[in-house]
Amino acid sequence: MTAPQEHLEPQRRTLKIEIAVVLAVTFGLSAYTAGLRLVEAVLLGLSGQTVALNPKRSPFDLIDLGLHLAVVLQLLAWGALALYLLWRSGFGPSAIGLSRPQWRADGLGGLGLALLIGLPGLGFYVLARVLGLSADVEPAELYDTWWRIPMLLGVAFANGWAEEIIVVGFLLTRLRQLDVSPAKALLISSLLRGAYHLYQGYSAGLGNVVMGLVFGYAWQRTGRLWPLIIAHTLIDAVAFVGYALVAEHLNWLR
Repeated sequence: MTAPQEHLEPQRRTLKIEIAVVLAVTFGLSAYTAGLRLVEAVLLGLSGQTVALNPKRSPFDLIDLGLHLAVVLQLLAWGALALYLLWRSGFGPSAIGLSRPQWRADGLGGLGLALLIGLPGLGFYVLARVLGLSADVEPAELYDTWWRIPMLLGVAFANGWAEEIIVVGFLLTRLRQLDVSPAKALLISSLLRGAYHLYQGYSAGLGNVVMGLVFGYAWQRTGRLWPLIIAHTLIDAVAFVGYALVAEHLNWLR
C-alpha cells in the first residue's frame, strides 16, 4: 500500500509546482498587481480613479500598434503554454473541451453565457459607480486609427483564450488530478478570476467571481471550453468596440 503512495507523491508535488509556476507568470502575478492597484486606488479615492483597459501605449501610431499586438501575442502564448503542459502530461486539447468547434452548439452556448453575464454585469457596474465601489472603467482609450477595431477584437479573443484555458481548463484539470473536490476547485478558480480584476474596483472583483462560478460550473457540466471562450470574447468585444464607437455618449456612466 505504501509503494503506490510513494510513487504518487512526487507526481502531486510536480503538479503543485507546475500550477504555481504557470500562475506566477500569468494570472497569479496579475492578481498580485491588481490587489496593489486596488489599495492605491482606495487610498486616492476609488470612485475618482480612471482605469483604461486598452490604453494608448505610444504617441507613435505604428509603435502603438506593435505594443498592442505584443499584448495579444502574450495572451495567446499564455494559453498555448497551458495547453502544451497539459498535452505533455497526456491531456490533449479535446480533454479540456477544445476539440473541433461545434459552431452551432458552441456558438449558441457562448451567446447564452454572454447574455447571462454581460447584461447583469453592466447594471452591476452602473450601481457600483453610484455607490463608489468601482473606478471609472474605460474599455478603450485608443484614437480613431485604421487598426483600432481589429485590434480591440483581437484583444477580446486573446483575453477569452488565455483566461478560459488557464483559469478553467488548465487549473480545474490540475486540481482534479490533485483530488480537490469539484466545488472547492470551482471556488479557487473563481476567486482567482475575481482577484486579477480587482484593479477595476471591488465590484469588478465580485462580478468576476460570479462569472467564474458560472463559467467554471458550465465547463464542469459540459466539458466544453469553446462556449466559454466565445462568451468571453463577445462580452469583451461588445465592451471594447461598443465603447470605442459611442464613448462620447456615455458620460452618464461616469
